[in-house]
Amino acid sequence: MSLIGSKEFAVWNTALIQQDVYCLKTKKVANAPLGSMQIDANIKVMCGKDFITIRVVEDFFHYYNVPLEALHLPNKSCHAQREVVDGIPFYMARISKGKYVTCGGKPLEKNITHISYSLSLLSAPQVVGNIIRDPVIKIEYTCIYPYIRTVNLPFPVIPLSSETVMRVDEFDAKVQMMLYTDQTYTKAYNSAPTIELRDKVYVEVKVTEPEDFFLLRVNECWATQYPQPNSTDGIVHTLLLNGCVNDETVTFLNQNAVLGQSGRNGESSTIRYSFDMFRFIAEPRNLYLHCTVQLCEPDDNKLCIPNCKSITKREAVRADPTRGLLSYGPIRIEMPERPQSSILTMVVLPVAGIWTMGIFIIILIVVAKAGNRRLAQIEER
Repeated sequence: MSLIGSKEFAVWNTALIQQDVYCLKTKKVANAPLGSMQIDANIKVMCGKDFITIRVVEDFFHYYNVPLEALHLPNKSCHAQREVVDGIPFYMARISKGKYVTCGGKPLEKNITHISYSLSLLSAPQVVGNIIRDPVIKIEYTCIYPYIRTVNLPFPVIPLSSETVMRVDEFDAKVQMMLYTDQTYTKAYNSAPTIELRDKVYVEVKVTEPEDFFLLRVNECWATQYPQPNSTDGIVHTLLLNGCVNDETVTFLNQNAVLGQSGRNGESSTIRYSFDMFRFIAEPRNLYLHCTVQLCEPDDNKLCIPNCKSITKREAVRADPTRGLLSYGPIRIEMPERPQSSILTMVVLPVAGIWTMGIFIIILIVVAKAGNRRLAQIEER
């Protein structure tokens, strides 16, 4: 999840709990006024778009005789590191969003406006013989990210799009489908697009709220001649089936890589793909695009990416309540203009000329015959 604004507020609470564990609880709320509360440990929690970091001054751990190698997250394989900032040494632990569950992050706390990530930085007991003299350090810290983002434009341009709301656990997630003019995905169509045959159609499906949290998988996409996705009238053409390519012109595009580099379905909250424009053999010629989508939480990343080499029957029919349907259209086909004027010149006019010449010749023949009869009558007299 990305942050809004640069001002942040940190609250530090200290408490001495049982079993000689010195516990520090920290919480960081994004987009709040800058606070002035500090503690001797000089703790700083950084809540980034794709990472969570905690940093504590080295002298704090020296005071409690805690070496760097004894510090870890709930999963002991996720160790702390030493970092020097402006000449001051710190012990820090940094994890990416993808390793939150692996490193022992607590179950996510969610409501309709915020989502909370909570972790603990722990020290292993320092055993001397059969006793422990120094306290065990436990620092609990939380990053809270907002869902709601508002952007105001003086003259907003509203692009043509399709949006659905999907209920996941206790809150709603919004998914949007749009078509773009080219492979840069910078300009969306703001009216029904008109595209020539065999030109690329650039589709983007993304989770707009909450942003950059859920993984998105596009399960099926198909085109119909009518707005109803399940209409039995007309022809249907399938582009994606069970998350895999069903049309040879379909290509998944990588959102963060160089233009043209292929991507994968289900690996981020934004899916981009393209296909070559086509038309149906019968009227109406317009297309309506429909896609079913599925949301996955970050710890379900392996289940979200389809196995297109061997799709089992069970995977193809798997039911999941976190699925939604998006429909977009119409998409109009730009047909090449027929050169009617040239046809008129090359076909109609020559034919008319031939008919005119023929009639003229017939008139001449009739006149000539009449003249011959007249001469014959005069000679007889």
